[in-house]
Amino acid sequence: MKKLILVIILCFYTCVLTFAQTTPATTATIKGSVIDSVKKEPLSYVTVALIDATTNVPVKSTFTKDDGSFTLAGLTLKAYKISLVNVGFATKTINLPKPETMNDLGKLLMSAVSGQLKEVNVVAVRPLMKREVDRISYDVQADPENKVITVLDMMRRVPLLSVDATDNIKLQGNTNFKILINGKESALIARNPSDIFKSMPASNIERIEVITTPPAKYDAEGLAGIINIITKKDISQGYNGSINARYSNLWGPGANLNLTIKKGKFGIGGYTGYNKRNNLITGFSNFNNNFETDGTPISSLNQQGSNTNTGHNTYASTELTYEGDSLNLLTGTFEYYRGQNDSEREFISGFESNIANVVSNAYRSLNTANSGYRGLGAGLNYQLGFKRSKEQLLTTSYKYNSSKNDQFNDIGFTQRLEFTDPNYRQYNNSGSKEHTLQLDYVQPVKKLNIEAGAKAIFRNNFSDAYTENQAANASYVVDPKQVNAFDYQQNVYSLYNSYQMKFSEKWVAKGGLRLEHTTVNASEAVDQKYSNLIPSLSLQRSFKSSSINIGYTDRIQRPGIWQLNPFIDKSNNTFISVGNPNLRPVVNHSVELTYSNFKKGSFNFGLNYKFANNTVENVTVFDPATGVSLSSYQNVGNNKRLGFDFNANYPITTKFNVNINSQLVRVWLKGFVNSTFFNTSGYQGHIFAGGSYKFDNGYRVGANFDYDSRYVLLQGRDNYWLGYSASVSKEFLDKKATISVYASNPFQKFRTIDNTVRTPTSSQLTLNDMYARAVNISINYKFGKLSGELKKNQRGINNDDVGGSGRN
Repeated sequence: MKKLILVIILCFYTCVLTFAQTTPATTATIKGSVIDSVKKEPLSYVTVALIDATTNVPVKSTFTKDDGSFTLAGLTLKAYKISLVNVGFATKTINLPKPETMNDLGKLLMSAVSGQLKEVNVVAVRPLMKREVDRISYDVQADPENKVITVLDMMRRVPLLSVDATDNIKLQGNTNFKILINGKESALIARNPSDIFKSMPASNIERIEVITTPPAKYDAEGLAGIINIITKKDISQGYNGSINARYSNLWGPGANLNLTIKKGKFGIGGYTGYNKRNNLITGFSNFNNNFETDGTPISSLNQQGSNTNTGHNTYASTELTYEGDSLNLLTGTFEYYRGQNDSEREFISGFESNIANVVSNAYRSLNTANSGYRGLGAGLNYQLGFKRSKEQLLTTSYKYNSSKNDQFNDIGFTQRLEFTDPNYRQYNNSGSKEHTLQLDYVQPVKKLNIEAGAKAIFRNNFSDAYTENQAANASYVVDPKQVNAFDYQQNVYSLYNSYQMKFSEKWVAKGGLRLEHTTVNASEAVDQKYSNLIPSLSLQRSFKSSSINIGYTDRIQRPGIWQLNPFIDKSNNTFISVGNPNLRPVVNHSVELTYSNFKKGSFNFGLNYKFANNTVENVTVFDPATGVSLSSYQNVGNNKRLGFDFNANYPITTKFNVNINSQLVRVWLKGFVNSTFFNTSGYQGHIFAGGSYKFDNGYRVGANFDYDSRYVLLQGRDNYWLGYSASVSKEFLDKKATISVYASNPFQKFRTIDNTVRTPTSSQLTLNDMYARAVNISINYKFGKLSGELKKNQRGINNDDVGGSGRN
């Protein structure tokens, strides 16, 4: 395997060197004359801009002479576009796909327009990365593979983000952050964002913002920061859209529709999609070993079995706008998600409780499980502008979000050996409902921009769970000891005030304070009240083609329903998990320093330090007498992280581009679990490297390499990820359609993912087989007429205040 990866890497760099070679230059000359289409008179001093048709990079410009003529000489033979720009005339563009040594364009007519042209911008190639005072933006539409891969695969390329072997998204190696869609909490990702992002094409997305120093207007939740997904909204009058159909040997068939329509003052835009996952069968193993402090064995548990999984999901998101006039804007949003996961787990379990290696307890288990997820969101925003300044805004917003998760486990046992537990069924209907009210005000004062606002969130989390045991007559009876009705009411009230000051063209600062007061009442006799004052400060010093950024902020992690819920999940009766309703919030402190250079391509070098006390950690306790492993959450961690980030996007030639996204982190983690002190440290990180080459005939090829290391845990280490992929795409129908093939790990059908948990007297090893080889085929078609941008509120609700494992 190592030899194969080495061969691929050598081939990759051979291609780089090959494509980087230049051929002897052959020059071309382009000439012509510009004429007024009505008066039939020559036009002098018309700007003639020559642009590279492949990269949109300006090559040369000149003015027409008194007789309207112009000449551009000494040009390399390649495709060009010529733009003619003149005040009072409509801009004219001529395509020259195959220039010759001498190209006489003849008489070029320009038509007069009634309005005067205020400003002319010649747009160069769009940079993939952009560094702002408090965030890094990744332009997905500028990535040539956005039609080839999914949103989840695209996230591997985004600075500071990574995706591990089990599709968990990480921000600077941390799984606690918040994901927003267009700056707002979304019902689409109420359960697990990876489910949606695996089934959504990246062409849906405009850009991805990584905000590691969120300003005061954002809720303080998310220890690592915020990932803001900006979807496409690009039309003023008329319509446009795209259709994407795809098939994957792992994730099955899928389809996605984007559509935006604008007529007069009304506009509607959104997308919808469906994905059906194939039936996948994989193996797994669980091992538990318990021993005395001197190493003497006490007991051991061995499980071997298989998992069968399938499912489907549907998602939709819509935004409606009504522009009463230039100062009044009303928008409404609607989001919907529905998913179903079905699985079967069959395994043989054997428990040895003495040194003689005699199996004293054994059985075969079959667990049939299904779970349904539903999410619904609706919002209304009113934005009022002011005549004296278009930047002065007052916005009022309301948002409703609900999510529901119905879980069912049917566990049966056969081939029993000294095992007397009954067959049983588990039901857990859980979810949340929340109402949010928000007021935002923006006031610009010369070089100072002032923001202030207030917000209230009323959130109710609930879980109704019970277990039925099979009686002697084969009927099922509710176990009164395993009935739980959990209700968790959390209200968050907040005020914020922030300032952004542009001292000069080179210095920009943004700072603010956010005050949050939280009240918690739960059916488990939980009554909490606490307040947090959250500062944020960002400073940017810009140079000619680079910048230096410094930032400091505090962040809060409030536990989510899956961490709080006291429901005892016994889908595997020897590996039990349960929530903890007594969890307290965690405050994380973060400081970062970043240098960015955009002279040619994009480069980011970052150094950051984060620390938090009393962090929520997933902890495991073993019972040596029964072999049962119990996992839960506790406020036991003391976490420190020192990280270095390097991200680069560099055009080696106008057709060949490479991209690197990497991070290395030193972690110190310590805490007490059941009076046992754990102190662990180590390095963790990831690297993504990829390149793409575009041919003149519409073909594009790409190759990627991705590695995500094991991460430091309080009681062990998790899995690592090593992947490689290649893609090829072809544009046709005048670039309106694209067909793509994407292959990941083509030479490896399965890979084994391992997780370890260790204590002074026990060790646990979990092995799960996963499909590695994935082949995706997709076709994308764009239609409609473009003429602007769908207007939307500049402020709105963004509930980024619930934490836990990177989920909403």
